[in-house]
Amino acid sequence: MEVNPELLEYLESFLTSRRRELFKKVIDQRTDHFTVATQDVYQLHNTSAVIRSCDVFGIQNIHVVEEVNLKRIDREIAMGAQKWVDVNRYTSTKESINTLREKGYRIVATSPHSGIPLQEFDITRPAAIFFGTETDGLSEEVIREADEFIKIPMFGFTESLNISVSAAIILQDITARLRKSGVDWRFSEEEKMAKRMDWAQKNLKNAPEIIKRFQASH
Repeated sequence: MEVNPELLEYLESFLTSRRRELFKKVIDQRTDHFTVATQDVYQLHNTSAVIRSCDVFGIQNIHVVEEVNLKRIDREIAMGAQKWVDVNRYTSTKESINTLREKGYRIVATSPHSGIPLQEFDITRPAAIFFGTETDGLSEEVIREADEFIKIPMFGFTESLNISVSAAIILQDITARLRKSGVDWRFSEEEKMAKRMDWAQKNLKNAPEIIKRFQASH
C-alpha cells in the first residue's frame, strides 16, 4: 500500500504529540519475521490473550483458524490489542498453511513432548508458530504439514501449559533473541508508514471526514 506522506502527516496532526511519538516508537519494534497461528482454540479468552501477547512482543500479524470453533474475539481480554495487531481469520487449516507458505514462512508446530527445545530454535528464518486446542493440541493436518516442532522444556509433574502462557513464553524468547541478532527483522519505511496510517484512522473517529477535507484541498 502506497501512502501519501502529506496525508499521513495531516492525519497525525489530529493526534496528540504523545500518541504520535508512541506510534513511531511501537512501529519501529514491530515485525513480520515471526507470526502466530492458533487452531480451533475453544476457550475464547485464550485466543484473546494470545493476541495481547502478540502486541506486547511486537508481532504484527496473528492468524486465527476457526474450522471447528467459530468464536468472536473477546474485546475485554484482548484489552484493545486487536486494534493494533492484524487478525487474519480462516475457516480452513489448509488455507492458512498455504497462505503462510506463500508468504515465505516455515510452519512450526508447538508440542509439549517433542521437537527442538525453545532455546535452540533457529530465529534467523521467518516462521509461523502454530498453537492448538487446550485438550487435543494441534490437528494431524498441522502435524503432518509442519516443517519443524518446538517445545518448552519442562521439569515438573505438569506436562503442559495453557496455550496463552505457552505463546507468551515462546514469543518473549524468540523476539528477545531476534532483537539482539543481525537479522533484518524490522518493517520497511513504506510498511511503517502504511501501518501508521492504519493506526491513525483507527484512532480518529472522524478519519473519513478528515481525509475528504485533505483530498478536497489538494
